[in-house]
Amino acid sequence: MSFRIQPQPVARPNRCQLFGPGSRPAIFQKMAASEADVINLDLEDSVSPDDKPQARTNVIEAIGGLDWGKKTLSVRINGLDSAYWYRDVVDLLEQASERLDLIMIPKVGCAADIYAVDALVTSIEAAMGRTKRIGFEVIIESAAGISHVEEIAAASPRLQAMSLGAADFAASMGMQTTGIGGTQEDYYMHREGAKYWSDPWHWAQAAIVAACRTHGVLPVDGPFGDFSDDEGFRAQARRSATLGMVGKWAIHPKQVALSNEVFTPSEAAVAEAREILAAMEEAKASGQGATVYKGRLVDIASIKQAEVIVKQSEMIAG
Repeated sequence: MSFRIQPQPVARPNRCQLFGPGSRPAIFQKMAASEADVINLDLEDSVSPDDKPQARTNVIEAIGGLDWGKKTLSVRINGLDSAYWYRDVVDLLEQASERLDLIMIPKVGCAADIYAVDALVTSIEAAMGRTKRIGFEVIIESAAGISHVEEIAAASPRLQAMSLGAADFAASMGMQTTGIGGTQEDYYMHREGAKYWSDPWHWAQAAIVAACRTHGVLPVDGPFGDFSDDEGFRAQARRSATLGMVGKWAIHPKQVALSNEVFTPSEAAVAEAREILAAMEEAKASGQGATVYKGRLVDIASIKQAEVIVKQSEMIAG
């Protein structure tokens, strides 16, 4: 164990991030009334080029004009390879109210991408006298992004969260699939006449979780494209949660409840975690570093695991 303690990420619920196009202001109120922890108003992929100026205006008006409650409010800007991103940042920081919490930067390929946006944001904040410091979240969507994932996670103190964008990631990697998240038909093992499907996104998710946990950033799973497949969404979300991700995107309102269900620790899980902590307290009181709980060994590492579940439950409840 390194003597350098891993920094803790920001303490806020991030079980579900609900996305909506900035070109459809009619749905903003429904998004604000949803049970999602994070709202992402989108200026990028879901908005056509002709609609981008009006979408930006819609989003700026909605940031200060609607009651978003206690939700984290984020805007996904256009990619740095586009002609739109700088105007997204300038107009948001110069015209939007300070209710805005985050800017989501898509298709990040290296730390320099974060530096570019950070420099622009910092300059505008100073010029405008903004008192609320804007946070960042980023999407890993390319071979370059996953190759530089740790330097990206360490690129700016503004960075709060990192997501995997499966569709663009698959395209960048040359993966032979049109699926967005979940298991893929041809990614399987074969034994004794039966197929067994594994998870083609697993390694990328694990890399993102490791980078995020090293640098105090929230790791988040991205979209699941087939919003008619509830069980497929649940399965993907449960795999992500098991790996250490804190939440998942919703690209359809029905996915919000599914995501919250998976990423909210169950009463049984919380009760067991509290029992493990109590058992370890008894063991320490008697001078032991380990004990037996329900037939299995628990030790100091078990305390850390149990504390993750209890703290997450308390944060959500709070």
